[in-house]
Amino acid sequence: MKRRNCIDNTLVKKVLRYIEENSLVAPGDTVVAAVSGGADSMALLEILVALREFRLNLVVAHLNHLLRGAEADADEEFVRRVAESHGLTAEVRRVDVRALAGREGRSLEDAGRYARFAFFDELAVSYKAHAVALAHHSDDQAETVLLRLLRGAGASGLCAMAPKSAGRYVRPLLGVSRREIETYLGERGIAWRTDSSNDDRDFLRNRVRHELIPLLCAYNPAISERLAATAQSLAADEAFLETATDTAFASHGVKGINCVTLALSGLLTEPRAIRMRLYRRAILLARGDLARISFRHLQEIDSLLFSPRPQLSLTLPDGLLAAKSYGEISISAEEVKGPILTDEICLSGPGRYPLPGGWVLAIDFVAPAADLKSALSSTACFDLERAPFPWQVRTFRPGDRFSPFGMDGHKKVKKLFIDEKIPLALRGRIPLLFCGDTLIWVGGIRRSSAACLTERTKTVVRAEILTTPQIACKT
Repeated sequence: MKRRNCIDNTLVKKVLRYIEENSLVAPGDTVVAAVSGGADSMALLEILVALREFRLNLVVAHLNHLLRGAEADADEEFVRRVAESHGLTAEVRRVDVRALAGREGRSLEDAGRYARFAFFDELAVSYKAHAVALAHHSDDQAETVLLRLLRGAGASGLCAMAPKSAGRYVRPLLGVSRREIETYLGERGIAWRTDSSNDDRDFLRNRVRHELIPLLCAYNPAISERLAATAQSLAADEAFLETATDTAFASHGVKGINCVTLALSGLLTEPRAIRMRLYRRAILLARGDLARISFRHLQEIDSLLFSPRPQLSLTLPDGLLAAKSYGEISISAEEVKGPILTDEICLSGPGRYPLPGGWVLAIDFVAPAADLKSALSSTACFDLERAPFPWQVRTFRPGDRFSPFGMDGHKKVKKLFIDEKIPLALRGRIPLLFCGDTLIWVGGIRRSSAACLTERTKTVVRAEILTTPQIACKT
């Protein structure tokens, strides 16, 4: 893109070049700018406003965490006034982050991050925004590399923050330093707010910023620049390896409901670097994020692969379960710790029936012609005259048996689980659908020959297993 002479500031030109090189935004885009009122976010907003040739439609987003009383309220009012001075819309939300942390068992840092990204995602959808701009800079990148190194991350984690992530999140300032930002603001007399919590040493990031990095500077004054450059170099390698991981997952992986399985035979053919990335991919698909997952956890999963024991499991952070069974390693969300149902649920007719663990059993009347062809494992259709309501749903009990569709005679559900290679940890989660004492569907696996559809069927009832939507917490 041709640069106009009106953009004559060195830092603005540097950010413009970074935006263009990484295709972060395009002229005319709607962009949600995350503005806390601090120096970094104020520089972000001022520079985005200065890029007049981009003609960006900017929306200012500010989340009050309600952690610092009057100080946080003053930050909120400051951001409102700044947005108004630029003629921009300001979207402000208040969230009791301390209460959120208590309800969900998160740290204050994690709860704050969760609340912010949920807010930003909502605004992006509401305004049909092309991007959400975050104010992370190269010093933040260096801190993130050190934090992940302390946690025990592998090369993937040490890539730290990307210029663009999760589809819509962009970091235009990632190529500039904190010193450059504060110089830019000082030269232009641009005010900013100081967050007192940034000096609170109870937060690990603050200890890294105020204690560890100054100590490392005694060995290399340019340590922040070196760490950021290392992250950038690793990111280029990671992009290549992620492409190889895509190919490997397509060959060895299967995504199910809150569970991802990886074939042992396929894993054994892959080099260790790809195996580790496959485990990360499985965790991300099963849970939605990689919070609190370190390289050590990936190594523990890999140890399952080479153990002589045919069935083995381990618990990962937040109750995530990794299990080896029947030639597969499965990664399952925390709900696998207990059965999905503790009691029998009565289904009086069509409707939505929530099941513990984030599932929903949907019962609907449907047209016969369309559903005679249905082959989805997550759905099953029945002749209502042959299986009248009420129905019941529960989980497996010893002795359960049914007449599998397309087979003669009966079969024990336990034998079906064995034949289908269902891991032990998952068997107690699978919903079984009954009409009276007759098992008509082993949810998501096999339906019974009872109440099957025929050309004489008048009323068709469809049962379908749905999952409830979840917001992914970004890091």
